[in-house]
Amino acid sequence: MINNNNKKKIRVGITQGDTNGIGYEVILKTISNSGLLELCQPIVYGSSKILTYHRKAIDMPAFQIHFTRDINNLRDNMPNLFETCHEDVKIDLGQPDKQAGHAAFLALEAAVKHLKEGKIDVLVTAPISKENIQSNEFHFPGHTEYLEASLGTGEKAMMIMCSEQLRVALVTIHKPIAELPKFITKEAVLSTIQRFNRSLIRDFNLEAPRIAVLALNPHAGEHGLMGNEEQEAIVPAIQEACSRKMLCFGPYAADGFFGNRLFEHFDGVVAMYHDQGLVPFKTLAMHSGVNFTAGLPFVRTSPDHGTGYDIAGKGIAHEDSLRHAIYTAIDVFRNRCTYDENHRNPLRKQYFDHSKDNVVLDLTKDEDEAGQSILS
Repeated sequence: MINNNNKKKIRVGITQGDTNGIGYEVILKTISNSGLLELCQPIVYGSSKILTYHRKAIDMPAFQIHFTRDINNLRDNMPNLFETCHEDVKIDLGQPDKQAGHAAFLALEAAVKHLKEGKIDVLVTAPISKENIQSNEFHFPGHTEYLEASLGTGEKAMMIMCSEQLRVALVTIHKPIAELPKFITKEAVLSTIQRFNRSLIRDFNLEAPRIAVLALNPHAGEHGLMGNEEQEAIVPAIQEACSRKMLCFGPYAADGFFGNRLFEHFDGVVAMYHDQGLVPFKTLAMHSGVNFTAGLPFVRTSPDHGTGYDIAGKGIAHEDSLRHAIYTAIDVFRNRCTYDENHRNPLRKQYFDHSKDNVVLDLTKDEDEAGQSILS
């Protein structure tokens, strides 16, 4: 079966992120590569003035970019920039600033609107300052929670960190360490495993993914000696997942699991909290890791690094993570199109009564109705 969505050029919306960070530097380095245009149509959401400022700051040669205020007026043969900042924004490289945070929000807001309208196919977000973007319009811990509220359909969004070596999903994301135990429940762990399993199948094209689950406490709790979360929440969640035909294993003590490279034997790893999963992930994939938001009806990715204030404007930021974020968004979009096409019209279950001529009963109807038909 040929899926037309796998052949068309994907429209990738890229938000500018914090205008005082490294967002524009990694964007410029990525979209200046003409090879990218063979895979997708990149549309940067931001400001032509700010983009030009950053290009000059890192002494980067000029290249063709189409600036527009009309999303219907895009050029296929070059990168595009859709203007979202219609007022002058002060650029102070490396410095946190509320004005820079507001500019980041305006770009994000416009891109989300166009994603809903079908003007772009996928969303890739450059890093924001979670503190400076806060306002009456944005009151979320980060991109994931904002996108869940703006784009979600009721299912909880989930952050998956992915690279060629490792995929990590988190039971909790932005929760204080002191409050973690109350969030580690059987229901929360099982829900994460289930959603992760669905995403690995539909988004990453894995037929029967193997999932490892990490413990919360040192040495996996030592049977209650160092904590009860394993016995009361994590083990029951794993057992329930297995009873539902998911290939789920654990809980594993995090230090030995990563130290012995056991992750190489699994398609995905469920971590209990942010640093437990992201410290080893970023150690392994600092310049190529991607943050993917599962559980949304739209595809969104981002690089796995932050605003990089300390190196902003120095020309030394790595664009690999952003480039991989774009590639991942394209791959996930195509995987979803293929999966949905293959599962859109399943064959109806039918019963042939060979004692009668040309009688076909549709068993997708109510079971009692079908039973009565057979007996009549």
